[in-house]
Amino acid sequence: MHPIIFETSYFSIKAYGLFVAMGFLAGMGFALREARCQGLDAQPILDLAFYIILSAIIGSRLFYVLTNLDSYRHNPLDILKVWEGGLTFFGGLMLSFAAGVIYMKRHRMAVWKTFDLFAPALALGDFFGRIGCFFAGCCYGRECSYPWAVTFSDPQSLARIGVALHPTQLYSAFASLATFLLLWAWSSRKRFDGQLALLWIFFYSSFRLIIEYFRGDPRGYLVLETFAVSQVIAAVLVVVSLIMLAALKNKSKS
Repeated sequence: MHPIIFETSYFSIKAYGLFVAMGFLAGMGFALREARCQGLDAQPILDLAFYIILSAIIGSRLFYVLTNLDSYRHNPLDILKVWEGGLTFFGGLMLSFAAGVIYMKRHRMAVWKTFDLFAPALALGDFFGRIGCFFAGCCYGRECSYPWAVTFSDPQSLARIGVALHPTQLYSAFASLATFLLLWAWSSRKRFDGQLALLWIFFYSSFRLIIEYFRGDPRGYLVLETFAVSQVIAAVLVVVSLIMLAALKNKSKS
């Protein structure tokens, strides 16, 4: 839609970077609020959020670059331009998960209970991030003729110009918002630690698995140029999250 919100001769405000920042602030604010409601010390949660955010940015960018090497081979400095788009969620998830576990182990924090605290916050943050994708034009959809199709016209947009496309960014945004509301509503009724975190992984991966079929942007393929890397990862995480949910549920009963 509008990749640049504001621009002068000296600087510009990119829509993608602005909404990602809003997502980080909203998610962090929600996590701190939940920590206070649960009687937890907010400072370790704030410190952990910083490391999760930092590792998520690094991991998501590295994963995107690795799956789009041809785009950066001749312009390696473009790798640093994260404000222009190009962050792969699953890359950020893997590195931030590892960083989070290391931090929590070192500070003797309950791993699954803390991940439950962050699960709704991550869904809320992703909602804002996907709105940023919509403004920037990244993660765009395939051509379609539905009434809700979107046609990008800004020449600086990362999407295809002048063609009616599936608004896959909005599909993802609404999916993340629905996930946030579900997890928030369920948080007071969870039956064991880790339930909210694994439900978030299950919902996100399930939605992603479906929405990927409507994507039209080049994002790397893994099997016979049919299944995107993100689709394969999403399918694996759906299965893993269900297995882990069953395992933690059984463990809580013993």
